[in-house]
Amino acid sequence: MIRPGELAIVGAAESTDIGVVPGMSSTGLALDAAANALADAGLTAKDIDGITCGYFPIADMSSQLGIFPSWADNTVVGGCSWMFQLRNAMAAIHAGYCTTVLIIYGESGKSTQGLTNSYDTGRPGSRGQQFDMCYAGGMPAAMFSLGLARYLHTFGLSEAELAVGAVSQRKWAAMNPRATLRDAITVEEVVDSPMIAWPLRRAMCCLVSDAGGALVVTAADRAGDFPQPPVYVLGSGGALESGMMSPAGVRDPLYPEFIRTSGRAAMDGAGITTADVDHLMIYDAFVHNPIFGLEGLGFVGQGEGGQFIAEGHTAPGGALPMNTNGGGLSYAHSGSYGMLCMLESIRQVRGQAAAQVPDVEISLCHGWGGFWSACSTLVFAKSR
Repeated sequence: MIRPGELAIVGAAESTDIGVVPGMSSTGLALDAAANALADAGLTAKDIDGITCGYFPIADMSSQLGIFPSWADNTVVGGCSWMFQLRNAMAAIHAGYCTTVLIIYGESGKSTQGLTNSYDTGRPGSRGQQFDMCYAGGMPAAMFSLGLARYLHTFGLSEAELAVGAVSQRKWAAMNPRATLRDAITVEEVVDSPMIAWPLRRAMCCLVSDAGGALVVTAADRAGDFPQPPVYVLGSGGALESGMMSPAGVRDPLYPEFIRTSGRAAMDGAGITTADVDHLMIYDAFVHNPIFGLEGLGFVGQGEGGQFIAEGHTAPGGALPMNTNGGGLSYAHSGSYGMLCMLESIRQVRGQAAAQVPDVEISLCHGWGGFWSACSTLVFAKSR
């Protein structure tokens, strides 16, 4: 069994440019991020003996980097794939299959928009094709709005209260020079923005961006050999549902069990509770995703997440700083945000974030994949 703090992140970086990068393909963004993460760790390709890369042909990517690994993984479960890959890399290092793993991601989500089929709604005869396409047409905003509509009806959260999440994250983005959207926004502006899929308005939906990111992970007892302060992985969790937002897929669309399964595994493994968390990242493809995350992870009770955000607790100056890079709503979202989510947690623990929260010892990072089909939770810490 992997002990808390047995593995550490010793290299972490994004692609040199993010947002709109028309001169680079998804592959180029991933390779650029990989080179930056290796430099951050003070390593070269010959030092890497494990690799993961998600959406790319893994042998092709490793050879382009000059890496000839003894271990590789290409788990793909949507936007949190790289969080699952980090868990797998930790297990591989613990088992002795490799010593140092490079995890890479790149996606030209903005510059190649419309050039490819963007969404996989399942094979003919699948549950998604039979029961969800007729309601949402496979579009992300329409798929995710189903659970939100039920939540607003059940718990009485108003549209204005829901909009506070977008306002709060824009306040964090205003402090981040790399954020795509930095101008202040009001609740009124959010609720006046165009309707995309009721009740989601445009300002409640994530950006479409180009971005890459990469991590280097190794055994914690080697952490002193690298130039950057190590970030220890105290705990990790992951879980799956069946794959879509309709009642045919998720067991309880208002209180999805897979969030609790993932969160418990990560926090129990780390030996912490929500009271120990100084900083929080919850993947925000849409404004309500953090609401479900706050409730499922146990930071608030069921039906309380929307009000918690509306009261300002996750905004700058609040008791639980959340999505401090500006999140997918204001920072960047290239289609699969899990890597960028992890990188902000790591920067906060290192003390290197643009909107740095004071005295971050523990950051919890939670991400999603697909339409409520997967999630993963990680506990990052300054010390073992």
